[in-house]
Amino acid sequence: MLSAWPALILAAGYGTRLRPLTADIAKPALPVGGVPLIVRVLRWLSRLGVRDAIINLHYKPETITALVGDGRALGLKIRYSWEPVILGSAGGPARAFQLHEAARWLIVNADTLTDVDVERLVDQHSSTGALVTMAVVPNPNPFRYGGVLVRDNVVSGFTPAMRNPPGTCHFIGVQAVERSVFSHVAPDRKSDSVGDLYPKLLDSQPGAVRAFVSIATFFDIGTPRDYQETSTRLEKMDTWP
Repeated sequence: MLSAWPALILAAGYGTRLRPLTADIAKPALPVGGVPLIVRVLRWLSRLGVRDAIINLHYKPETITALVGDGRALGLKIRYSWEPVILGSAGGPARAFQLHEAARWLIVNADTLTDVDVERLVDQHSSTGALVTMAVVPNPNPFRYGGVLVRDNVVSGFTPAMRNPPGTCHFIGVQAVERSVFSHVAPDRKSDSVGDLYPKLLDSQPGAVRAFVSIATFFDIGTPRDYQETSTRLEKMDTWP
């Protein structure tokens, strides 16, 4: 079933919070538990049945392409969306989607790891008629992570860290989206999904953005401390996920 869903892997960022580890290498190319992060993400998607993927690139792109190539070694067909300037979480997809005709996509962050049940996520997305379905978990640290306001699996808004009301959720970097959501986003200008596009969608089409709520495991790799802790845990595991 997931073979019908191409994936866009968001990998263009600078990884600023991980410096100096990312001074000479893109964050997704960093080895985590002995395996480059981007390879872990792509292996996971391949095991799930995904066959086509696009990776958007900007910072130190050669450190990612050298690991991934055309994707055949990972069981995938890989293409690249090159960004002269970083276009953000909405502008990046708007540009990348020009490379493929698919109407529905998985968008996956390249800088986190999770074992969320993607098949159930896309099943829910298809059955509800949502335009966006975001994988979320109960917010593990509302003082650190921004929140997603969810009621009956419907997203009603987003809150910044430190200002979260009780019971918010945390987006874990995997979402199912309809291509049409990004059809009016300029493919050459920076634009953000949670900060700009999705709130407008909430206003114009209430219920169009939904949440797939689970208790999936989520590994953050945002800071050097996170990176060290995640690497240590993964080194003790045979595979992830």
